[in-house]
Amino acid sequence: MSATSTLHEWQTETLAAAGPNAQIQGDEIAFQPVQPTRRVGNRTQISRKEAIVSATQNVVNAAGRQREIVHQLLKKSKELKRDMEFVLTGNQTPVMGSGALAQQLRPLCGWYETNASRGTGGTSGTATGEAGDGETRPLTEALLKPVLQRVWTAGGEPSVVMVGPYNKTVVSGFTGNATRFDSSEDKKLVATIDVYESDFGALRVVPNRFQRERDCHVLSADLWGIAYLRRPETVALAKTGDHEKAMIVTEYTLEARNEAGSGIVADLEAA
Repeated sequence: MSATSTLHEWQTETLAAAGPNAQIQGDEIAFQPVQPTRRVGNRTQISRKEAIVSATQNVVNAAGRQREIVHQLLKKSKELKRDMEFVLTGNQTPVMGSGALAQQLRPLCGWYETNASRGTGGTSGTATGEAGDGETRPLTEALLKPVLQRVWTAGGEPSVVMVGPYNKTVVSGFTGNATRFDSSEDKKLVATIDVYESDFGALRVVPNRFQRERDCHVLSADLWGIAYLRRPETVALAKTGDHEKAMIVTEYTLEARNEAGSGIVADLEAA
């Protein structure tokens, strides 16, 4: 999706509660006031990676590689994607930005308000402040299940549980409704939980090496997206010597279409 301004804005709204709906024949309609939508937004953030290669490095035989600047830019592109995932799944203070201060987006951890389980002292993030860390505790099914229930009750369709590498091993030790895939070809049981069968549907359990270990995200994937003001592009920079310079740059933000459709179990032990 695309952003059109450094402050990317969108509308969210909620459905009326379900209830008995029976009408009298031929009655006159009494209209209910239209509920206004809620306007929310997120600042875009610029991320980039730079490469500089001497003219000599560009022409020497590099053991089967193309020009060195091409190789370096491919490497920098991968590094940029890793940085973006680190930012989007992390916890940082949203910043408006100025001539002397880089603008920062509101990341995943900063959006949860409705369905957040936090340790003692933990606080939710805001449009101007990061989420406050609380006292850590181990990840258990007893912590995860209530968040799943609250997400589903709020109208979400949770499909992903995203955790750090350590807590992926913790989830694999859960004894509740979990699916371990059996490879019939080599008769080996994979001793990890790939799908968690909750009372509210099956969720993929995904490890993320870039997010904080202390967070367990319960996501309705269709309610999140990346909006680009500038998609990643390679820009050649002016020569100032016997070398070639270039950068890969992008400007993007996180769109939270309805934070109530997801949740978090925060403040988890990391080991």
